[in-house]
Amino acid sequence: MRACRREPVPHTPVWFMRQAGRSLPEYRRLREGIAMLDSCRRPDLVTEITLQPVRRHGVDAAILFSDIVVPLKAIGVDLDIKPGVGPVVAQPIRSRADLAQLRPLEPDDVPYVTEAVGRLTEELGATPLIGFAGAPFTLASYLVEGGPSRNHEHTKAMMYGAPELWAELVGRLAGITAAFLRVQIEAGASAVQLFDSWAGALAPADYRRAVLPASAEVFAAVAEYGVPRIHFGVGTGELLTAMGEAGADVVGADWRVPMDEAARRVGPGKALQGNLDPAVLFAPREAMEAKAGEVLQAAAGLEGHVFNLGHGVLPTTDPDALTRLVEYVHESSAR
Repeated sequence: MRACRREPVPHTPVWFMRQAGRSLPEYRRLREGIAMLDSCRRPDLVTEITLQPVRRHGVDAAILFSDIVVPLKAIGVDLDIKPGVGPVVAQPIRSRADLAQLRPLEPDDVPYVTEAVGRLTEELGATPLIGFAGAPFTLASYLVEGGPSRNHEHTKAMMYGAPELWAELVGRLAGITAAFLRVQIEAGASAVQLFDSWAGALAPADYRRAVLPASAEVFAAVAEYGVPRIHFGVGTGELLTAMGEAGADVVGADWRVPMDEAARRVGPGKALQGNLDPAVLFAPREAMEAKAGEVLQAAAGLEGHVFNLGHGVLPTTDPDALTRLVEYVHESSAR
């Protein structure tokens, strides 16, 4: 929390995106036979899965076990997460009539989230809990494409060819996302992260015109709570300046841009998060520590730095490598 607020810290704090998940054998045992969305709606499972990497790795923060489509499912969108594929939407949004699927999210729609966050804040004690949500553009892409997409052709066709419909779509999603984050914060989350997983598919001018306003609306909607707000996207090196303007307190960078250059692009007054290549964890320990050292060196002059990977933990990562990385970051960055 101090690093997010650009305050002095005893060592660089570290947590990992997707730290609670498939890389852990205890997670795979617990999830066996339970569908992803079902596990996200069981407070007992959410609590245990969220805590697993904190116990195992000694990370400095927990991140709520959930999925970016949980709020969409909660308001009645007909979707499912198919193993090996990802979220699949039964009726993609391609017209104004299709927007009827998107009603506002109410706290009573996600009581399991409130309960899980409450349990976790008691269990975690001084360890912060990070809540999260999908950003409007990424959620819109799933809804318009009907599932994961490599080229986002239907999404971009709407964005370019039906700008009023697009604005209404991402506006509704901004409201749903902000409501989902408010539920988590009011239940006790210490910080929140907005994942814009697919924003890297956009040119900077298109991002500023068609996406930035909706993301800014989400950050503004939770500003009153005073919790750190983190903004992250994949392949967004060319967008970092614009993402820094959206209103977050911390901007995450993937591994393609060094931390010092990312900070230059984001501009002053922001903490930075990142950004070790997740694939480095498959290299020998000495190589992994050398690359992690490069990240810490590039971030040495920043006002605030939270060490993380440049994307999520890969499913076949050796959990012991993550534990060793946490130890290395803590020891080598000790003030």
